[in-house]
Amino acid sequence: MKKKIWNFVITGGPCSGKTTGLSRLEQELEKLGFYVLIIPETATELILNGIRPFGNSLNSFEFQRIVFEKQLHKEKLYRKVAKKLKADKIVILHDRGIIDNKSYVTESEFNRLLKEFRLNETEAKDRYDAVFHLVTAANGAEEFYTLNNNNARTETIEEARILDAKGISNWMGHPHFRVISNDVDFEGKMEKLMREIYLALEVPAPLEIERKYLITKPDINTLSKYVPITAIDIVQTYLKPVENVERRIRQRGMNGNFSYYYTEKREIDSLKRVEVEEKITEKDYIRYLAEVDTSLSPIVKKRICFVYNSQYFELDLFEFSKDLALMELELTSENDTVKLPDFVEVKKEVTGEKNYHNYNIAKTQML
Repeated sequence: MKKKIWNFVITGGPCSGKTTGLSRLEQELEKLGFYVLIIPETATELILNGIRPFGNSLNSFEFQRIVFEKQLHKEKLYRKVAKKLKADKIVILHDRGIIDNKSYVTESEFNRLLKEFRLNETEAKDRYDAVFHLVTAANGAEEFYTLNNNNARTETIEEARILDAKGISNWMGHPHFRVISNDVDFEGKMEKLMREIYLALEVPAPLEIERKYLITKPDINTLSKYVPITAIDIVQTYLKPVENVERRIRQRGMNGNFSYYYTEKREIDSLKRVEVEEKITEKDYIRYLAEVDTSLSPIVKKRICFVYNSQYFELDLFEFSKDLALMELELTSENDTVKLPDFVEVKKEVTGEKNYHNYNIAKTQML
């Protein structure tokens, strides 16, 4: 069996359930035969050992530089160890990722850190396979908000809410980003986290449950007045099918920095599809271009990502369409309640309508 290593970020605001979630994930995944490595939260590790972003020693930016350096070193070390282990299925759980440091410095300071450590924001996000954000108890479960389980934390409820919102905004645009809200009790929240992890690990199979809507094409600047948004540039190209399997390659990124993916998709029914996706190199991407299905046009679009009522939405603004766009929402269960944003004009739901699948859009260049 070919060795496979997954890198997952478990993040969230103060008092969000991360500690419990990491412990439970470790136990449940080991039962399924996964070898689990956990990288502790770097900032907490430093603070509890005397290195603090206040007092007479370090300012906030200097502290974050130390966090950055130590975190990158730990990630490199753990990934090196994972490759040497005899286990075939290894999950590295990161208690926060590099992007989480953005919440504690200014935009320009964060960019300085990225430049110093030879990264860009796309690379800093896409170094992880999936990101799971647990919403702070200060937002929806206030009666359970406490800092007693982490001596490195000092945030008030309002400060926790602000940090939580920043964290969500910073990670938006990651290709596999999930927000685990407090709309259920704590046990339900942990179950939702586990279900999302199982889906990411393809246990027993990766199921996509989507709701899709045809909307009036919005103005990006207007949208940003209602919610924080992240804009991702995407070029999606279809390859010649093999044994009725839909195949595609994708270039996605921001500000001229891109990551590349290869995807195979099999449809189960109108709501569910089995999808297998892997990250590839730019060289692999160029090589796959030789297998392009010339009967289909490449899809060039800008994807606008935002969170509304703890649900993660993606708006696809196609280059060829002046008036219409598509909005998608991925669900964990078919019975999840959908809360549509009131600042988007929905024309109709098109879930399951094949005319609005990207594959058919590539045929017609119409919405």
